Amino acid sequence: MVKSRKTVQIIILLIIVLLGAYAVATVVTGKDSIPREGDKAPDFQLLGLDGKVHTMKEYDGKAKVINFWGTYCPPCVREMPALQAQRDKWVSKGVEVIGINAGEDKMTVENFVAKTGVKFPILMDPDRDTVGDYKVGPMPATYFVSSKGEIVHIKIGELDLSTLDKQIEQLVNEQ
Repeated sequence: MVKSRKTVQIIILLIIVLLGAYAVATVVTGKDSIPREGDKAPDFQLLGLDGKVHTMKEYDGKAKVINFWGTYCPPCVREMPALQAQRDKWVSKGVEVIGINAGEDKMTVENFVAKTGVKFPILMDPDRDTVGDYKVGPMPATYFVSSKGEIVHIKIGELDLSTLDKQIEQLVNEQ
């Protein structure tokens, strides 16, 4: 009985050591770290309202404004016209605005888009996997990503037209 208790204690100790090693490795590799300015933007594979699957690779060579939003978020709704206006202004310069809806059903998002006249790609993240990859907390959250895929600026909270225009201009000037 003493031998079996000692065996169980050794097994438990090994499990604890392995879990500790995993935690240290995760911190060192940054696997669970928050994306920051200068980091490569996390990839995504999401279904768009257009019925196609979109990935980050599809937008290679373009500056990207990735906006996480929801219809339940008043600041998100208020900034949509500014995002559309800036997309219209900058698309010819190689800038794409990408809206990633966080966790809502397709019908709700389609009705919102039809009502507001948004024309930029709207991607659905029903399980919030991409929201998790970007470590998005409060919304709206907007990631300004260079044509090389590097996060240049992160804005948490509502964007106004002037700030949005300045950030996109910086992206275009860095190309």
